[in-house]
Amino acid sequence: MLSHSKKAKIDAFDPNGIGNTTGNLYGLPFDYDESAVIIIPVPWEVTVSYSDGTAQAPQAILDASPQLDLFDFDVPNAWQYGIYMLPISQKCVKTNGDLREQARKYIDFLEKGGNVSQQVVMKQHLNHINQECHALKEFVKRQSLTAMSDGKLVGVLGGDHSSPLGLIEAIAEHHGEFGILQIDAHADLRDAYEGFTYSHASIMFNALKLSQVTRLVSVGIRDICEAEVMLAKVSNGRIVPFYDDEIQRKVHIERQLSWAVYCQEIVAQLPAKVYISFDIDGLDPKMCPHTGTPVAGGLSMAEAMYLLKTVVDSGRQIVGFDLCEVSPAEDNEWDANVGARVLYKLAIYMAASQQQTA
Repeated sequence: MLSHSKKAKIDAFDPNGIGNTTGNLYGLPFDYDESAVIIIPVPWEVTVSYSDGTAQAPQAILDASPQLDLFDFDVPNAWQYGIYMLPISQKCVKTNGDLREQARKYIDFLEKGGNVSQQVVMKQHLNHINQECHALKEFVKRQSLTAMSDGKLVGVLGGDHSSPLGLIEAIAEHHGEFGILQIDAHADLRDAYEGFTYSHASIMFNALKLSQVTRLVSVGIRDICEAEVMLAKVSNGRIVPFYDDEIQRKVHIERQLSWAVYCQEIVAQLPAKVYISFDIDGLDPKMCPHTGTPVAGGLSMAEAMYLLKTVVDSGRQIVGFDLCEVSPAEDNEWDANVGARVLYKLAIYMAASQQQTA
């Protein structure tokens, strides 16, 4: 049953009009209470190991989002669900900036062959960063559980790929068993990469510590170390990778399968409840060229969106999601524009999968 205030806003809102840049995501008129989907912004990139900039993504995507037209062929009245982003924590912004400087010095020390155990200052930097990353995880987890207790569907907008671990832990507590569909260029299965417990390269390793995560299905992986390949091989089917070279060969080169059939094979590996972890570098890098660790290859926008649609069409429930590693350029909004479009699709597909009413 729609609240009176939400019905009034739906009746008054013109989805064909000029985007409102004074409000929330996509210029939508809804507040927290009136929105089915709540986005938690996480401006965090402390542990990035290559290029930075992803901490700016929540603000940049918010700024770019009113450009989007709201009609969607798959979910025509999708905007009526209501999508609301919580305020960006300025404390988080400041802590990220301070820690990023420490992390740069520490990573540079490692790359030049330094031994942390023999350098007291660097060991202190590492311990401090790990403590603050743990605090960030707990902050995101609290926000997620609060929103879910209010009956909301929750997504995280990073930041680097370490950003959503708190949400994943909250999903485990709230929903019980679920699977993860990961769209990514990287497997992110490293154990405390560079000594960072909550490294962006360790997000799936950490997620798999949760017994409620029954399966990890990774799509588009094309930059992976031998240890990660072996971890998948000995996982007894808990980790199911669909590597990019196999996708390109079977679908685009040898044409053994259509992408539609291949998506059916991917989705068949997932349980009834699905969490989607969308690293923007899973796409062809021309879509978001400034992402922190771009890798040649990857999915087209259409392929990625069709995969998400296949999840919904299968009857599975999307119980949460994250969008990470968008790194907006200073001189144009291309990356943020693409990020805003992916975020919209993730949000409306999640609501549609749970048969939410506007």
